[in-house]
Amino acid sequence: MLGRLSDAADRVVLIVSVALVLAMLGVSIAGITHQALLGEPLVWSYSLARLFLPWVAMLSITVALKRGEHVALTFLVIRLPSSARRLCAWIGVVVLALFAAALIWFGTTFFLGATQLYMVSGTIQVSTRWMAASVPVAGLVLALHALAGPRLMALQGSGAET
Repeated sequence: MLGRLSDAADRVVLIVSVALVLAMLGVSIAGITHQALLGEPLVWSYSLARLFLPWVAMLSITVALKRGEHVALTFLVIRLPSSARRLCAWIGVVVLALFAAALIWFGTTFFLGATQLYMVSGTIQVSTRWMAASVPVAGLVLALHALAGPRLMALQGSGAET
């Protein structure tokens, strides 16, 4: 059950991440095109594209982890006996859960304290909570993946970390 929920969350996060990257790209291309055609910058394009960056960065962490594409020092672990490898994998899941808890705890504090407005343009203002929300959301997704720990370890043990 948790494994399927983790997989579903991963699919949603991947779709949202791709949509945000495409939005960043679209806004950037609009700014470049506007500059090239009219000779003056589209003043809000850079600021608007920056709004998506924290979300792309934080959500990408969860996608990479789920696929075993994170940085891992496996050269020592693969030389251990299988029981020690399993122990190391469980330690990894516990560390992941602790990291997720830290993201949720401190990210929520960061979110609640984010009271300023981010100026996209003279007329467009966005609460900094929009960007701050990416931290606890990523923590929640990582916590879900950690709860699906045995399944995640099985995926990474299948050669996904190479």
